[in-house]
Amino acid sequence: MSSAASRPTAGPFDRGHTDDLMAFLTASPSPYHAVASAADRLEKVGFRRVEETAAWDGTSGGKYVIRGGAIIAWYVPEGAAAHTPYRIVGAHTDSPNLRVKPQPDMGAQGWRQVAVEIYGGTLLNTWLDRDLGLAGRLTLRDGSHHLVNVDRPLLRVPQLAIHLDRQVNDGLKLDRQRHMQPIWGIGQVHEGDLIEFVAAEAGVDAEDVTGWDLMVHAVDAPAYLGRDRELLAGPRMDNLLSVHAATAALASLAGRDDLPYIPVLAAFDHEENGSEADTGAQGPLLGNVLERSVYARGGSYEDRARAFAGTVCLSSDTGHAVHPNYAERHDPTHHPRVNGGPILKVNVNQRYATDGSGRAVFAAACEKAGVPWQSFVSSNDMPCGTTIGPITAARHGISTVDIGVAILSMHSARELCGADDPYLLANALVAFLEG
Repeated sequence: MSSAASRPTAGPFDRGHTDDLMAFLTASPSPYHAVASAADRLEKVGFRRVEETAAWDGTSGGKYVIRGGAIIAWYVPEGAAAHTPYRIVGAHTDSPNLRVKPQPDMGAQGWRQVAVEIYGGTLLNTWLDRDLGLAGRLTLRDGSHHLVNVDRPLLRVPQLAIHLDRQVNDGLKLDRQRHMQPIWGIGQVHEGDLIEFVAAEAGVDAEDVTGWDLMVHAVDAPAYLGRDRELLAGPRMDNLLSVHAATAALASLAGRDDLPYIPVLAAFDHEENGSEADTGAQGPLLGNVLERSVYARGGSYEDRARAFAGTVCLSSDTGHAVHPNYAERHDPTHHPRVNGGPILKVNVNQRYATDGSGRAVFAAACEKAGVPWQSFVSSNDMPCGTTIGPITAARHGISTVDIGVAILSMHSARELCGADDPYLLANALVAFLEG
């Protein structure tokens, strides 16, 4: 489907949204940067940060909470009743990668290396022979956090030459401990070198650094691909593509006091390793925020129960586009295409939370936005992944629908989607949040 044919008949976003997504991906090499990038966009349209440790008021307008690599943002229309239901778009800020260990300085045979741990279900081979940067946050003695982003070639995980592994093209076998430690120089290994270097990059004293959450990222920029530039290649689309779309959709509703629902962005961390964290979907963060919003507006437990009963969440995460070289791995009657619009993800064993009622809500939003959509179901002989959708539904008793954008190379250091799909998703999310 061409860009012209894919353009929605209603909604604020077009291909310019995809250009902005590329900038968002580049600015967000870690969950902490992604949250800061989202907050910056929301601040520009009048949202303000509220602290979890402070007392909340019942004023209208846009507000957000940040905890680590997670952000919850919501817009309360003027005059919204305490029992007003929510419309939530859920997503996650983390992506599979390589993360720095507590004692990072290591080396062998004259090479200086960085000790890393595998985070999530990453495609290990995609990190080989690639220029890598380093990003994340540093924690100082006083408890403050400082973001750092070394966005230039710093690290590399070198692959063994074919002359020393003649059977490599018959099947590459990587040892997660021995083969994935990147090099970053030559010479003697000195304890504290890496943190001293990173602290200097962040403009802080290395002696004050007592903790860190650092990870590697590919430094090659997102780019349009194909003869007609109809594809987009870039890092961390799973799931910053959804975070960006949801942020843009929520920001577009700032100042709208005619909304029948309270629109919410819920972007969690640690989805890629099970969501079991205080910043993950299995934690209490979302429920606490929603409840406090009800009570801040003078509501009771009854108002809270009414609000939750009428709430719907779209869990937006990437899904699998049909692969031209592996079509047999897909369900034969469900072949999502790139640039075919967002996908509705279904699994009757509740790996996805979608049911018939949720399908109707999503279909109505896409119809309102003039956005095409597709269905995704895994082949019966292939295991199905999962998302924050079932977790959100079970933990909060909230009706939840799993959706997303179809991509190739999921969990690679560099993924691929259709260039139209990001703005098609964003337009569908606006229509959903509007109700």
